[in-house]
Formats: sequence, structure tokens, C-alpha cells
Amino acid sequence: MELPIYQLDAFTNQVFGGNPAAVVPLTSWLPDETLQAIAAENNLAETAFYVPTDHGFHIRWFTPTVEVDLCGHATLATAYVLFSIENYAQEQIHFDSRSGVLTVRQEEDWLILDFPVDTLHKQLVSPPALLEALGDIMPVEIIRGKTDFMAVLENEEQVRSLNPDVIVLSTLPVRGVIITAKGEEVDFVSRFFAPQSGIAEDPVTGSAHTTLTPYWAEKLGKTEFSALQVSKRGGVLKTKLIGERVEIAGQVRLYLKGTIVTG
Repeated sequence: MELPIYQLDAFTNQVFGGNPAAVVPLTSWLPDETLQAIAAENNLAETAFYVPTDHGFHIRWFTPTVEVDLCGHATLATAYVLFSIENYAQEQIHFDSRSGVLTVRQEEDWLILDFPVDTLHKQLVSPPALLEALGDIMPVEIIRGKTDFMAVLENEEQVRSLNPDVIVLSTLPVRGVIITAKGEEVDFVSRFFAPQSGIAEDPVTGSAHTTLTPYWAEKLGKTEFSALQVSKRGGVLKTKLIGERVEIAGQVRLYLKGTIVTG
């Protein structure tokens, strides 16, 4: 069996930046074991698979070790494949997913995701493992979303210089941990660590901005934001809070096209 595969860099306007994702178009679903094996072989933060439906596409995302409920950068990469390589003719793509219906549209060189907003709960008692992992840096506050913890730090420099103990972080019962602070030249900055999901640090995490955007909307008193994920590769995002939805905009660059040969 042979399958097409694309690798793309998402949330960047240049190759070797942003967050790499693999995209594998399918005509029908393969066994879950095969999907997971392909993702493990790719060894990227996420591999996205999609199949056509009557009204759009069904999308699924796999890390090298697990299937996840939501992934922003791999959805962005998939939309790029459909719009720019497969020449999908509609103005908007509808994806069925484990997180409900997701849409992506194009505006010039930007792709805009429409995701459900996260539910935020302030942690009155800080998780000991999270504090231990952060070492000498004490968060201003800690938020719990549906799948992640978020630690808010005092400034951008603390976010950039942070070197958490990912082994300790991996003991937390969440998908991952968002680290954020108010930005110096943008509205806010962030990093994302997910050793629980097989990713020590994710270069750019679109789904984390469903948590970041409503938090900073309340803190800054606005609904539209410029954001940087300040990992080594770095990522540029624009987000907008619209009621119970978050628009997350980014750019994508194609890195490679190939063929998977499974037998």
C-alpha cells in the first residue's frame, strides 16, 4: 500500500520555522494501529489524517504515542494541503473531529482556524509537581483548562529562559502545560510542554491558544491579539475571541512531498 504524505511548517512564513506537521490524505480510514504506527514513524509532534465526508472532511491527529482531541498546527497544515495542493474549491473547509466541527478559511496568505474556546478554572491550590518542575520561578497564577494546566509568569524573559523539569511535568494528569506572560512587542507570549503526550516541548501549539486567548482577553480588556510562541523554532499567531469560539490565524510553508510505502 502506498499513501501520499506531506510535511509542512505551520505558524510561520518560512521553512524551518514554526511547528512541523505531517499530513496524510486517505480515501477511507485505516486501522487505528496503522495510523499510530505511521505517526510514530514520522516522529513529529503531530500527524494529521483526513478522509472526505458528504459535507467536508473528517480529521484525526496522532502524536508519536497517542491520538489527541485537538491540534491547531496540524489542522492548519491540512487546510494548506487541501487549499494549495489539492485545489479544494470551497471558500471554507469543514472538519468533523473529536472536538466537534472545526472550520478553516483563507484570507490572502493566512489560514484562519475556528476552534471552540476552552473552559478556564483558576487553581486555588497549586499542583506540587508543577511548582517543582518550574524550579525557582513562581507563577503569578495557575489555570486549569479542559486538557492542560497554564502557568502565568511575571514577564516574557521568564518564559523565554524557563528550563522546566519535563520528567516531573510528565507526572501531571494533563495533556500538557502552557507557560505564558504578557509580551514586550506582542500582546502575549507562550511555550508549551507536553511530555505526557510524547512531546518534551511543542514548537507552536494552536490549540493552546483556545486557553490563552480568553485568559488574556479578560486581563487585557480586548478580543484581538498578536502572539508569539517563543520556542527555539518560534511561531507567529493572530487570535480573536468571538463568544464561545476562538479564531487562530497562521501561515504555512510546504517542506516536502513523499509517499509512504507500507508493504
